Amino acid sequence: MLWQELTVHTTEEAIEMITNFVHELGAGGVSIEESGTLNKERDTSFGQLYEAPFNDIPEGRAVIKGYFYQGTDMEPVLASLKESVAQLTDFDIDTGNPTFEVVEVDDEDWAHAWKTYFKPIRISDRLTIKPTWEDYTASEGEIILELDPGMAFGTGTHATTSLCLKTLEKVMKPGDDVIDVGTGSGILSIAAAKLGAKHVLAVDLDPVAVDSALDNTRQNHLEDQITVKLSDLLGVLKESETEGDAQLGVSIPVQLVVANILAEVIVLFVKDVYDVLAQGGYYITSGIITNKEADVEQALVAANFIIVEKNYDSNWVAIVARKL
Repeated sequence: MLWQELTVHTTEEAIEMITNFVHELGAGGVSIEESGTLNKERDTSFGQLYEAPFNDIPEGRAVIKGYFYQGTDMEPVLASLKESVAQLTDFDIDTGNPTFEVVEVDDEDWAHAWKTYFKPIRISDRLTIKPTWEDYTASEGEIILELDPGMAFGTGTHATTSLCLKTLEKVMKPGDDVIDVGTGSGILSIAAAKLGAKHVLAVDLDPVAVDSALDNTRQNHLEDQITVKLSDLLGVLKESETEGDAQLGVSIPVQLVVANILAEVIVLFVKDVYDVLAQGGYYITSGIITNKEADVEQALVAANFIIVEKNYDSNWVAIVARKL
């Protein structure tokens, strides 16, 4: 099958926003490649080895590729994307004079080629992400998160996700009911379940994400512990009020909500999170670039959350807030 491949050469700082734009324009899959040089600071706390060469992408740069069905009219898609990317400078996001190109490719050239480079990676002293197709022997006490991100999602090793996983490991208590907002591949839900959550409700507005999360839930044999729904938090609240909690798997209010999404989206549903959380419950937010940190913190405080903790990785921050 032939696809239209839209490539954007930009900065690592702009990855989250531009990836979101490409998804919203109807991409059937998105891939992201960051700088592979050895000059960047890398986590070696668990004995990871980084061998040259990685790739020839300059330090701080990134290549984003979106894949559109062959019949897609790419002129309006490209025009809309360029307009959205140009507006990122208004939010102090450096896009680095991005360039754009569109070519036609066969799906065999890209759909599975990236799997060669996705290997098991230790996220923390307990959590390891393992591709479903890789053999791996876990050490004692190591929690394995089986993952096949599919076409539209990352490998779970981006700074925003690893930050969220490490923060989740510290904050969540066994027996908590958890809601994962914008679940994507379902990696955070899987981690919560394996860390001892009573039940996890994973929600996303993207049907492709829902399918991916369902597949990964099955790969980890967690169907009884994770409920995946095509919904947002407002929909969850309404369903709880009208039909009760039986179909959700969790009891509203829950003890923990986690969201690894764009800062601009996080601030839009802070009140919904507050309403769905139990008194004293925690809200973990990630996907926040540091120049948006103040905006998210202001929205949380305005909704009567208190900021408990912040964790940083490169230009990204994860914020832990508690409901008063």
